[in-house]
Amino acid sequence: MTEQYANGSSPPTATYRLQLQPEFPFEAARAAVPYLAGLGVSHLHLSPVLEAVPGSAHGYDVVDHTRVREELGGERGLRRLADTARRHGLGIVLDIVPNHMAVPAPARLNRPLWEVLKEGQSSPYARWFDIDWAAGDGRLLLPVLGDEAVGPDGAVRPDALRVADGVLRYGPHEFPLREGTGHLPPAELTAAQWYRLGSWRLARTRLNYRRFFTISELIGVRVEDPEVFRACHDKVLQLVREGVVAGLRIDHPDGLADPGAYLRRLRSETGGRVWTVVEKILAREERLPADWPVAGTTGYDALYRLDGLLTDDQGGHELASLYRDFTDLPSDRGGDWQPTAARAAAELLTHDLVAEVETLVRLAQRGAPRADTAPDPDADRAGAHTHALVRRTEDTDTTSDTDTDADAGRGTGPGAQALRSAVRGLLAALPVYRPYPGDGSAVPPASAVPGDPAAVALVRRLALGGDPAFQARFAQTSAALRAKSLEDRAFYRHAPLLSATEVGGDPGRPAVPTAEFHAYCARIARDWPGTGTVLSTHDTKRSGDVRARIALLAECPRRWREVLAALPEGPDRQVVWVTAQTVFGLAAREPERVAGAVLKAVREAGLRTRWTDPDEAYEAAVREYAEGADLAPVLALAAELTAPARANVLSAALLQLTVPGVPELYQGCEAEYLALVDPDNRAPARFPDPAPDPSDGPSRPDLGSEKRALTRAALLLRRHRPEAFGPAGAYGRAAAGDPYEPLPVRGPAAAHCVAFCRGGAAVTVATRLPLGLSATGGWHDTEVRLPAGPWTPVFPTPPERDSPSAPSAPSWVSVATLLALSPATLLARP
Repeated sequence: MTEQYANGSSPPTATYRLQLQPEFPFEAARAAVPYLAGLGVSHLHLSPVLEAVPGSAHGYDVVDHTRVREELGGERGLRRLADTARRHGLGIVLDIVPNHMAVPAPARLNRPLWEVLKEGQSSPYARWFDIDWAAGDGRLLLPVLGDEAVGPDGAVRPDALRVADGVLRYGPHEFPLREGTGHLPPAELTAAQWYRLGSWRLARTRLNYRRFFTISELIGVRVEDPEVFRACHDKVLQLVREGVVAGLRIDHPDGLADPGAYLRRLRSETGGRVWTVVEKILAREERLPADWPVAGTTGYDALYRLDGLLTDDQGGHELASLYRDFTDLPSDRGGDWQPTAARAAAELLTHDLVAEVETLVRLAQRGAPRADTAPDPDADRAGAHTHALVRRTEDTDTTSDTDTDADAGRGTGPGAQALRSAVRGLLAALPVYRPYPGDGSAVPPASAVPGDPAAVALVRRLALGGDPAFQARFAQTSAALRAKSLEDRAFYRHAPLLSATEVGGDPGRPAVPTAEFHAYCARIARDWPGTGTVLSTHDTKRSGDVRARIALLAECPRRWREVLAALPEGPDRQVVWVTAQTVFGLAAREPERVAGAVLKAVREAGLRTRWTDPDEAYEAAVREYAEGADLAPVLALAAELTAPARANVLSAALLQLTVPGVPELYQGCEAEYLALVDPDNRAPARFPDPAPDPSDGPSRPDLGSEKRALTRAALLLRRHRPEAFGPAGAYGRAAAGDPYEPLPVRGPAAAHCVAFCRGGAAVTVATRLPLGLSATGGWHDTEVRLPAGPWTPVFPTPPERDSPSAPSAPSWVSVATLLALSPATLLARP
């Protein structure tokens, strides 16, 4: 029996993500409902639907929590979509954004922010945002001015601003005027406001509000305040109570002051029975807090295991060695993973996140009298390399440390510079995205952080709860540091295998052995069977199918060396490498898309050009190479590996659809989906018209049709036999029983087969490392032991005359027979 939630909905068996935008509004989603229902999903997962910045292609830049976005069709459009979905047996899952709002142009679009700009700290909306008023001398810095609007001394040019219709204007920006100041001359007028307009370059050093990562256009929201929580969630909660919404995806909970407390409040407000997942990135050995009242994560932890299972460990090491030799990058600038990650963190802490570090220093100084500053007795020298890099980077830090230890400390404890070094060192040493209250193991011992022992001990104790304000901001900054230094910098510098540089991934250890994969699946089936699983999302740098192709290179590093040797020289060797792997992943020459992806890669890497300081000549050379270089050897290798690419794509798809958890399909990935980083991966959804014939199968010549047939077969089985995939409790906890059973495989090619049984009623058998399998001559007499049957093929469906007899008792079955028609097969009890 499938459990019913309090609002009458059932937990999802599979979700389908739709990226809404003005080009794909609610009506377009409504038109796709019949097709998606026929595909076999149970819920539509909608990107954020509340009012956002006009024209936004993603919706995460919310400006009004009280209204459904008019550009998408408004609340009426959302309810029409929900009604249509309900008639086809589908529910609605909403993506909600509790962490931040937009700083829009004009600012009046965000009314709470507008009122703060108008009234300052006395505004009833001042409590909405994390603003350090003291750091701004009572004013909020808005770093919105271009270079043309700022003089050599940093002052605003008088002719850059104008007053019209009672507001202060700069380009598309509008700002309110403090009451009684409209008549003042320009210099006095700007000085009299509760905000200070400054150069965009000041954001990294002088910003005095919490932002999302390093994006100053997104201001952090204090949903830990009950009044703010209520104002930001009333519309969503109304939609839940009225049955319009059956599930929630929580965007970036790591940005919140106390994610666990927030989730408990949300559970209380929703009645405690709404399927909820969190966009939480977990390190390889990290676990989701057991007391969080959610079904699990959005699925990046599953993505890492699925990709890793299809990655050859030894070949990956050979590829990394080849990458070092070919690119000749220094160890800490792309040559080796750990030094590269450490340097990227150091750079963020001493450049991009200076404002955040300074906030922590100020909070530490305020909290010093309340904290025990005795040295931490723990001893652990782990992370010394990271801290050495932090210190070396500090030597060239461009920020101004004008306050000395003596004057900044005011005689109450460690001075500002000692605290600054301690904050940087401890942040850099964290092994996870962020620590949580009560989890002291996530914060390294003070003895592992070089520096002033008293300062390090103080910062550590504050981070562990000695001061709640410091603890929250330290954790929030940690999340921003990890995301920006790893995902948006180090991943682009260390790129031996582009398929491994994905959200939640570990480029230093890209391969996941079969035994580890099974152990992970068994744990998830036991603890979080309602968690999400994904292969492609709106945030993945490359779609699952692109990564599945690129993963093949770890099986043929020597062949890849030959391809590289045949390529023309580029602006640098890393550009050649990244361009070639990108084209290989697409298996096609699409110059504009490839150039866009490679340009983003070199800008994010920040080695020779940056978003904020572009080297135009270098970027022109990059574009010329990505668009015009003769990459025929790459395309020849892609064509040569068409069959193993098919094996990886289909195996990855079937595994994701049948491992423990709720699979999510990103728009279009039920067929072959070859997308690169945004905006390529956020293009408006396109659906086949008419819907594909249910008889579509592997006899069709194209991989897209075969993948769609596999997807539909697996999803319909999940829909009709949900008990086979692990019964879920209120928040995804499993009921009694063993819903995941690894199946033994024996024989010469056993390492190339992964097989498991779900709930005693469905069996998955898939191929891994297909190049290695082919090199050894195929399956030979490799066998998998199936549980007592009988078993019927669900995918692929063989011709009637070729249907194998199904064993009625546990039995060893030839893998070659099971996988004769496809590299992946799904069996079910009749």
